[in-house]
Amino acid sequence: MVQYTTIVNAPLEKVWEQLLYKIERPENFVPGVSDVVISDKNTDFVSRQMTVTTAESTTILKEKITFIPYKVRFLLLEHPSLEGFVDNDIRAISENETEMTFTINWMDKTTKTEINNFEMAKNAVLKTKTFIENN
Repeated sequence: MVQYTTIVNAPLEKVWEQLLYKIERPENFVPGVSDVVISDKNTDFVSRQMTVTTAESTTILKEKITFIPYKVRFLLLEHPSLEGFVDNDIRAISENETEMTFTINWMDKTTKTEINNFEMAKNAVLKTKTFIENN
């Protein structure tokens, strides 16, 4: 498990709205995302498939996303090599500042070892922070 926390210069409700927007438009928040398909959507969860392309590979994954104020969980349902989840948690610091923490809890399916990529967590949080503050 790896975590990264930052302060977003925006009110809690704006950050929450953007995290909900991220569920259907992850390409604005996650580098290399394309071909996003929402297969199921209701008040409890969203099922999503998307393609993630990096310099090393292209991966199609499926997720079940749950959301309750003020936490969004992205649970991997299908991925070629990983299992686990990512949590996006927020809490108000002041009227115009929100603390945002991403927790990545991924495990290699074959070796059962944790994936501890701090830079990936940091970059995901900072990209989301920048998008929220600029939109």
